[in-house]
Amino acid sequence: MSTIRLTAAQALVRYLAAQRTVVDDAEAPLFAGVWAIFGHGNVAGLGEALWQGREALPTFRAHNEQAMALAAVAYAKAKGRRQMMACTTSIGPGATNMVTAAAVAHVDRLPVLLLPGDVFAGRLPDPVLQQIEDFGDPTVSVNDCFRPVSRWWDRITRPEQLLQSLPRAMAVLTDPAECGPVTLAFPQDVQTEAWDWPLAFFEPRVHRFRRPGPDADELSAAVAALS
Repeated sequence: MSTIRLTAAQALVRYLAAQRTVVDDAEAPLFAGVWAIFGHGNVAGLGEALWQGREALPTFRAHNEQAMALAAVAYAKAKGRRQMMACTTSIGPGATNMVTAAAVAHVDRLPVLLLPGDVFAGRLPDPVLQQIEDFGDPTVSVNDCFRPVSRWWDRITRPEQLLQSLPRAMAVLTDPAECGPVTLAFPQDVQTEAWDWPLAFFEPRVHRFRRPGPDADELSAAVAALS
């Protein structure tokens, strides 16, 4: 099996750039770009990877995390859920600022991929500036606030976990019933860890959105009730 050595952040960016969709009978990127405010938790790993992949996956710099996440939600709504955006923040208040936008997307079943930085998986450098964690439980960080307002939530503590988590995230983001916000908490040291990725993981995939028709019996019952 052919492989390529990339950091976890580089692999994530390359995977997102390979996801495709169909808009107005024409193939287009599934992710129109990534909104970002960089700081502790996402600048050295994901920030570097986004710079390298800026031609295929553009980065839009923001000044307020809640505003950029709400803009991503609005974009998905305007595109009829056929295209979407991702958002990345530092670990701390930057992450908490996206929780409200996640709740909006959760209620309205709109797709947005949230990529908040997370505390060091190795734990040795903790704490860092503005980091928010549970002092009584090292397995909990501020990103656990996203659990109730995410349709799919995961914390990536090893690079190879992306092989399972990213396809699962795509399945939720593109499902007509399960659609909603996806949160992948991404520890800053794991972002920079290298691994040998199978090249097949980065092959372009076109997502064709299912539009199931109404059940005939339910439709008849609705007509009868309205009549």
